[in-house]
Amino acid sequence: MHVLVATDGQLDPAAVAKFSAPLAGEDGTVTVLTVIEVPRALLQELQSHFSDQEPPTLHMTDSETVTTAAPQKPRSWPGDDAIIQQYLEGKRHERCQPVADALEAAGVTADTSVVEGPAARGILETATALDVDIIIVGSHGLGLFEGLLGSTSTKVTRLAKRPVLLLRVDEH
Repeated sequence: MHVLVATDGQLDPAAVAKFSAPLAGEDGTVTVLTVIEVPRALLQELQSHFSDQEPPTLHMTDSETVTTAAPQKPRSWPGDDAIIQQYLEGKRHERCQPVADALEAAGVTADTSVVEGPAARGILETATALDVDIIIVGSHGLGLFEGLLGSTSTKVTRLAKRPVLLLRVDEH
C-alpha cells in the first residue's frame, strides 16, 4: 500500500509512524509531503516597485545627507527560482525528515517531497500523481469556525478521491 502523509511540520512523527506503518505494510511505502505556498506575485511586485524608485536617502544630521545606491542583486545571484527552490528544499527537510526518520525506524520505506502551491491542491494533486491508497493529514481541530472557512484538512477530506485519515495535531 502507498500512503501519503501531508505535514506542515506539526504532526508528531511517532503518531504518524504508529498509524501509517501498519497501513503501508511490509511491502508498502510512505511519501511524506509538505506543501509551501510562495507568494511569487508579491516577489515580482516588490522587485518591480524597488527597481522603479529613486535610491533611498538617509539624513544623518541636518547638514549631512547620504544617498544610498538602489539595492542591486549580487553578480553571483542564482535567480529567484533557484532561491525559492533552495527555500523549498530546506522546508522539505525541516518538516518531512523527522517523520521519515520515525517511519524508517518502524521498518517502513519512506521518501520525502515538497510541492509549491496552495496546500489542499498540492496534497490532492500529489495523491493523484502518485496514485496513493490513502492520505494522512493533520487536523488542528479548531472547531466550527475552521470548518466554515475551509481548513486544509477539511478541503482534502471533502475533495479526495481516496480515503483520508485525520490525525489530531496537539497544540502546545
